[in-house]
Amino acid sequence: MDPIVIATGNPHKVDEMRAIFAHKGIAVIGLKDLGGSFHEPSETGTTFEENASIKALSYAQQTGRMCLADDSGLEVDALDGAPGVISSHYSSGGREMGLTREQRDLANNTKLLKALESVPEGNRTARFVCVMCLAIPTNVLALCRGTFEGRIGLPGDVPRGAHGFGYDPLFLLPLPDTRSSAELPTEEKNRLSHRAAAVALMPQEIAALL
Repeated sequence: MDPIVIATGNPHKVDEMRAIFAHKGIAVIGLKDLGGSFHEPSETGTTFEENASIKALSYAQQTGRMCLADDSGLEVDALDGAPGVISSHYSSGGREMGLTREQRDLANNTKLLKALESVPEGNRTARFVCVMCLAIPTNVLALCRGTFEGRIGLPGDVPRGAHGFGYDPLFLLPLPDTRSSAELPTEEKNRLSHRAAAVALMPQEIAALL
């Protein structure tokens, strides 16, 4: 089987998913490995499943290849599941503002801590969610959902950690572990993460298709 195309422009996700899939014996490549330019579809869905399907189908049609796309984000219980599907653009209410990835991460993290400033430590439960969609140009082949449970730390304790991206520096593992997601070594994060949980389900889906 030809390598599956990871349909994202985020190099962090490509590297993370390549490492995870390598343990499953499945070869993957990124969009940049194909060369050329691709149109990024509008993520108009209201759920992770809808947005993952939109992306996977669009890139499969553009490349003519089997594509795997994910939609992922952070759900905070005290915020009724926000940031949710707008996690990447939480600070701007879901709108693209032309910020760099680093600027956007900082703005998102600042807004999240502000939104939770009156929420006590015991009520700051949260989870990273990842929904993966495998598609060919004509239809969706499989959908898998994974989660990574934890909590959002208190200001002063977070942000911390030199690894990861996005909300990783704010996201603490369940007690008794006190580390943030950004403090996890790469191999450990790849084993525990929401993407790892979704990826763990995908090989059996691929095997059934073959």
